[in-house]
Amino acid sequence: MSNGEVAPNNTIYINNLNEKIKLDELKKTLKSIFQQFGNILEVLAFKTLKHKGQAWVVFEDVSSATNVLRQMQGFPLYDKPMKLQYAKTKSDVIAKADGTFVPREKRKKHDERADRKRREQHQDASQSMGLNAPYPGPYGAAPLPYLGGVKPVPEAPAPPNKILFIENLPHETTPVVLDGLLSQYPGFKEVRMIDAKPGIAFVEFGNELESTVAMQALQGCKMAQHQILITYAKK
Repeated sequence: MSNGEVAPNNTIYINNLNEKIKLDELKKTLKSIFQQFGNILEVLAFKTLKHKGQAWVVFEDVSSATNVLRQMQGFPLYDKPMKLQYAKTKSDVIAKADGTFVPREKRKKHDERADRKRREQHQDASQSMGLNAPYPGPYGAAPLPYLGGVKPVPEAPAPPNKILFIENLPHETTPVVLDGLLSQYPGFKEVRMIDAKPGIAFVEFGNELESTVAMQALQGCKMAQHQILITYAKK
C-alpha cells in the first residue's frame, strides 16, 4: 500500500530491516536516529518470523512522523535501505490515549482473516508479474555485488585523529541524515558539510579511538547506491 492510501498518523511502519540485528540493538538504534524528529512514545519490534525485518516507531505527534517519512525514506541502516510508510493501524499507546483502544484478543480473528487475504492477493499478484520476492522493487532486490575492489587511499593518508573525512555521499545528503547515522557511535560530536562541495562531510568525535570505531563500522556503507569512503581528515 502506498503512503497516499494510508492516512497520516503518529506511527511509522518500517520494513526491509536487517534481520540479523538483535532486537534490543535495533530498537535502540532506531530511537537514536529518529528522536531528532520529535518525542518518541515507543519503538516496537518482534521476534516472530512474521514480523522479522520490521519495526514500528510511535511519535507523540503526527508532524514528527511526517518529517521522518519525508527525510528518512531509503536511509541505509545496517547496509539495507529502510522502507517507511504510515502504519495502517493505530498503536496501542495512541489508542489508549484517545479512548479507542480495543484489547488484542478481540482483534485476533479479524487480523488473521485480513492477513490471510492479503497474502493470497499478494501471491496472486506476484505470480502474475513473475515475481518471487516478497517485496519486489529496488529496495527488495538483492544488492548488487561490489566489483570495484578496495578504493585506493590517498598517496599521503592522514594519521589517525578524531576527525573523519567522508566522501562519495549522495549530493542530497543533509547534516540531519548524517547526524542520525553517526549519533549511535560513542563520542560523536558534530557533522560539518560544505554547501559548495556536495558529497563530502567532516565528522568530529571525542578522540581518535572513537573516530576509528565509527570508521571501521561504516566503511563501505551504501547510501542510495553510493558506496561511501571514510578516511582520517588531514589537518
